[in-house]
Amino acid sequence: MQVNDESRAQVVPADLEARLDRVRALCREATERGQPAALALAVAQHGKVVLSEALGTVHPLDGPPHPAVLDTVWLIASVTKPVVCAGICLLLERGELLLDDPVSRFIPEFNGTDRAGVTLRHLLTHTSGLPDMLPENIALRERHAPLSEFVRGACTTKLLFDPGTGVSYQSMGIALLGAVIERIAGMSCPEFLRREFFAPLGMDRCVLGLPPELRPHTARVDLPDWQQPSDWNWNSIYWRELGAPWGGMHATAPQFLRFMQMLLAGGTWEGRTYFAPATLREMLRPQSAHLPHLSEAARREDVWGLGWRHLSGRKSEYFGDLPGWSAYGHAGATGTVVWNDPESGVSCVLFGNHPESARFLGQVNNAVVAALHEPAPEPI
Repeated sequence: MQVNDESRAQVVPADLEARLDRVRALCREATERGQPAALALAVAQHGKVVLSEALGTVHPLDGPPHPAVLDTVWLIASVTKPVVCAGICLLLERGELLLDDPVSRFIPEFNGTDRAGVTLRHLLTHTSGLPDMLPENIALRERHAPLSEFVRGACTTKLLFDPGTGVSYQSMGIALLGAVIERIAGMSCPEFLRREFFAPLGMDRCVLGLPPELRPHTARVDLPDWQQPSDWNWNSIYWRELGAPWGGMHATAPQFLRFMQMLLAGGTWEGRTYFAPATLREMLRPQSAHLPHLSEAARREDVWGLGWRHLSGRKSEYFGDLPGWSAYGHAGATGTVVWNDPESGVSCVLFGNHPESARFLGQVNNAVVAALHEPAPEPI
């Protein structure tokens, strides 16, 4: 087990250390069982890192197995989505777009009477009617199709419902948002995110699309049955290098924690402002007020900001039961989850490599919340 020296330099009260031992024990027991075989956990409260550890054994993409370390790189899957959405919000505050602009304004080939009303807000809130994956998803991956073919498919695939009338998780909507970033910014989505977020935040091992030099430091994922055997699965060079805006980001847990802390700190971190307060407020607040045709059930149960899931809505095993109702986050199918709780001032990043670990991740999140409860004030 590797512990972050930086976190030890910050004085953590003995009683908090004792409470955090339960979190450590849960993680250690899981890695000893091999589910997941390795993981990394980074937690901060009120801007201070209180827990930063790596456990288990990593089987890297290149090279022999080795103990997990804090610099281990993980495929974070759908945790990519809110980062891409944050890129759209950055363009919003720079005056490059409006949330209710039609997608066709930026991607003219996204046309047809059935999708004329699909807006950027619909893509950001999973209310566009687009499917999660294209019907030809496997065929595209089998022939190692470029991202442009996924975007082309999203422009013509049948909508599941009229835009704004329902909520259905849609990776293809995020594929289109990646294309919008590229067409407005005049550079690739990975390069835009690197320049605007990763480089200034000191996230040098956070990338959308994996470069070859990071393969020896990157954990393999335990593959689900539907992906093996194949040369297009999560561990293939094709998928790792594709840089899918809906699930192709790689990151270390301590570095991604910096992104989460920046959001929780109001968009400013270490003297640099990444988002205006108004932008961050719009990004993080529930968007249902702008979607008048949603049913009341959808408004209550499937609550989205701009890219972030609000935990006041439908609970997910990934997050556990105890994060507050003001909390927001996202999970990834490879066994990853991140969340912020403004009420308690907690940011949490938990990266693993076992897809069927949602319940375990939820148990750890419950233990984190319990450990970081604010002590009751002394009676006067």
